[in-house]
Amino acid sequence: MTIPDGPLAAVGWPVRTDRLLLRLPGPGDVEATWTFRQLPSVSHWLTSAPDTLEEYRAVFEHPPRLAKALVVELDGVVIGDLMIAVEDAWAQTEIAEQARGVQAELGWVFSPDHGGRGYATEAVRELIRICFTDLGLRRVTANCFAGNEASWRLMERVGMRRELYTVRESLHRSGQWLDGIGYALLADEWREQLAPGQSPS
Repeated sequence: MTIPDGPLAAVGWPVRTDRLLLRLPGPGDVEATWTFRQLPSVSHWLTSAPDTLEEYRAVFEHPPRLAKALVVELDGVVIGDLMIAVEDAWAQTEIAEQARGVQAELGWVFSPDHGGRGYATEAVRELIRICFTDLGLRRVTANCFAGNEASWRLMERVGMRRELYTVRESLHRSGQWLDGIGYALLADEWREQLAPGQSPS
């Protein structure tokens, strides 16, 4: 498996937190992430829910997706995967070049077997730090179905602020139109949230 070049190549991987290891994907990660992504309680909220491992492999190894993917390990066991999709901010035409690659959409999926112990919070806090320090971005966002309370509660725990609530604008594979919700955080807001004496790097 070859990781395509992209913004994440600028980071010195792997990155360690107190309990976790964040790294680029490897050959065994298709099966490892499929283990929890195929669970109905997890796949219910995901953008894509392939029926088989081979279908999932094609999605996982698709170069544009692979270029923005990370894996989370706990003591050598894969417990989640993350996304950093670096993107352009909206800008008026004359200054559009100044808005290239200045923000990112974040995403995450974690194994329910490891829930309730703060691992997701720890990983996403580090994801945000990577965005603002290692990648030098100015803004991060995250979105989910409004019914996915675990996800938007996580956004709040890591200091993101709610910016958006949309009514029945997202079509779920169940055939229902569901409400959506969006959060964001600016680099200067994040720095203000750091504890006194805490280094952003």
